[in-house]
Amino acid sequence: VKTADFSYILPEGYVAQTPVEPRDHSRLLVLNKSTGAIEHSYFRFLPNFLKKDDLLILNNSRVIPARIFAHSTNGKLVEFLLLRKLQYGLWESIGRPGRKLRNGHKFKINASNIDVEIVEKRQDGIIKLKLSSEEGIESWGQLPIPPYIHNTVEDPERYQTVYAKLPGSSAAPTAGLHFTHNLLRSLKEKGVRTAYITLHIGLDTFRPVDVEDLNDHKIHKEYFEIPPSTISELKKAILEHRRIIAVGTTSVRTLEQTALWGDIRTNGA
Repeated sequence: VKTADFSYILPEGYVAQTPVEPRDHSRLLVLNKSTGAIEHSYFRFLPNFLKKDDLLILNNSRVIPARIFAHSTNGKLVEFLLLRKLQYGLWESIGRPGRKLRNGHKFKINASNIDVEIVEKRQDGIIKLKLSSEEGIESWGQLPIPPYIHNTVEDPERYQTVYAKLPGSSAAPTAGLHFTHNLLRSLKEKGVRTAYITLHIGLDTFRPVDVEDLNDHKIHKEYFEIPPSTISELKKAILEHRRIIAVGTTSVRTLEQTALWGDIRTNGA
């Protein structure tokens, strides 16, 4: 599979720079698999397209303020993106300008007394970063937003799903941003079931694909977990031949990987 097969032109003006309010007033494209017909709708009408006893799988990962700015001893500005916490004060990250960052380089985070040191820089660009403290990260860290969004995030909660719970993502599971508490309530009243997984989004959301053959692209690891209650819901839905609807690619790949491991198979399924 060639990377060029997925190339297309998207005019920059077609990328929304501010979110729709309320969240569920965003547009929804609906494809009828049986007829191939396409319908233009709105996300708030999602209950119209779902059935009683459908099972929605949602990612409850919460975005952390993973983007940090610091200055070197000679005053040069650097930027780090925290990707994965190894232990308190020790993180995997990427940095910019990446080529100039070396093992042992030390920095001070802006507007704080927190020191940063590069413990190790790997050949793949991943940096093991040591922070003297994580105290106050909500004040000196910033939410990372996609590079195609040029505006700053005025309300940090707007870049979280309404059901975000477990901190750990370096970017939002964006498919879930359109849900509101009222919409979730409407789905429940219709009899649509919901269950949650956790997948913390990491490097590959930001790293460009720079190979010609997609098979040559190396994918970074991501942490995920599925609680026993969700496993139970999945097995029951499979046995009863009910629809399982994964919201977003993070939920899809969590279910796919778990299915490959055989952890959600049931007798006869």
